[in-house]
Amino acid sequence: MSRMRTLLASIGVVGLVAMGYGMWAVISPGEERKREILKNLPEANPVRMEETRKRNALMLQVLKDAAETNDNVARGFGGQK
Repeated sequence: MSRMRTLLASIGVVGLVAMGYGMWAVISPGEERKREILKNLPEANPVRMEETRKRNALMLQVLKDAAETNDNVARGFGGQK
């Protein structure tokens, strides 16, 4: 009886995994759609990419400055009296 229960549970798990994989295969986009999505990403635009690089550099500089100070930067400027 225990062997039959284990066999049925194993078949059920394998069936669920196969069903999930099948649904994933149906839902996932094809190669042409993937290329179209990659082409339309913001990173494909050189101007947008340069803006992102500058913004990231500014954020890293702010984080570096905050790490080097002993002040509580999280409070902001409005909390100082």
